[in-house]
Amino acid sequence: MVEDSAGQPAGPLPGGGDDTFRVPLRMSPDALRATVAALRMPAFPQTDHRAIDLVDLACFDPAVALDIRYATARNFLGFPVYDTARAFMQRPAAAALSHARVLAARHGFGLLVYDAYRPWHVSALFRYAVPESLHDFVGDPAQGSRHNRGCAVDLTLWDLATRRVVAMPSGFDEMTPRAHVGYAGGSADARAMRDLLATIMQASGFMSLAEEWWHFDFMDWRDYPVMNLSFDEIDRRPVP
Repeated sequence: MVEDSAGQPAGPLPGGGDDTFRVPLRMSPDALRATVAALRMPAFPQTDHRAIDLVDLACFDPAVALDIRYATARNFLGFPVYDTARAFMQRPAAAALSHARVLAARHGFGLLVYDAYRPWHVSALFRYAVPESLHDFVGDPAQGSRHNRGCAVDLTLWDLATRRVVAMPSGFDEMTPRAHVGYAGGSADARAMRDLLATIMQASGFMSLAEEWWHFDFMDWRDYPVMNLSFDEIDRRPVP
């Protein structure tokens, strides 16, 4: 991690321009919140899941930088859905992410996390918010997502020397073909960064998602249940 003039860890600086992608919402933010508040998470099939052991990434590995877009208006919805800018993952997934951070540093890069654990009701809000034509880019709440299990992470690379976020073929959460891992357009440098990120994450126990270069699933995601815990509820849970 780079240090600033005061000797404190210095995080990444934004890349050039505002890459925030926006969608036409199907209803107002207030209507979306009210609709989702009335929903009940379905009863998903229960197997012998591992115990929930969500850890705060900022505490688990402070060298992993955070830019939690869903705690701000800088996201595809245009309004915040988290009260605080925090990121949680199941402990083994967080350890795998730390491994990826070490591998990235060997190439001169750091990891910048946009999102990790996502409560089920937030996934439901995403689904209700976007037009059906964009449903491939948001999980189906009837199925539950890897994010809901604490086993998925959205992230990118940043240059440790310049502290600049690297250019990728698309911005985060851009719901266009440019976001696909197989997209052959754009600059060669941006595609090389996308592919390097995938190589680092796959070597650390994560699987990529074909539609989103930034999304990676921890290999053992099936071992954990779908959850709808708020961040405050996670804080109040006893340590396993």
